[in-house]
Amino acid sequence: MVILSIRTDKPKSEIALFDDTKRMGHISWEAHRQLAETIHMQLRELLTKQQKTWSDVEGVIIYKGPGSFTGLRIGMSVANALASSLKVPIVSMTGADWQEQSIREIMNGKNEKIVTPEYGSGPHITQPKK
Repeated sequence: MVILSIRTDKPKSEIALFDDTKRMGHISWEAHRQLAETIHMQLRELLTKQQKTWSDVEGVIIYKGPGSFTGLRIGMSVANALASSLKVPIVSMTGADWQEQSIREIMNGKNEKIVTPEYGSGPHITQPKK
């Protein structure tokens, strides 16, 4: 089973491609404020390097947080859109072994259908000055 892994909770974003539990390829890059502009190019590059196409992807896993509000939101949007358009299962996890847990869950048939982030705290809203 070819599984796409996404992690976008910090300035350095990571994507990987797994064949069951074996990692085939990995890309990490300093995305910072360019995550929305760069993630699709990085995904395409990862697939190309592994001689895979979108139709080869059979599942999507993603780190759900805690972490950067914007980074998690962008990553989750991309992951949900990919899983929906490819008609493949999606699983989100947190913790140090999130990839292993997610792969195990997805291979056992779990499908969250839509994943949501866990930010770790409430939003920081600037109070009006008046």
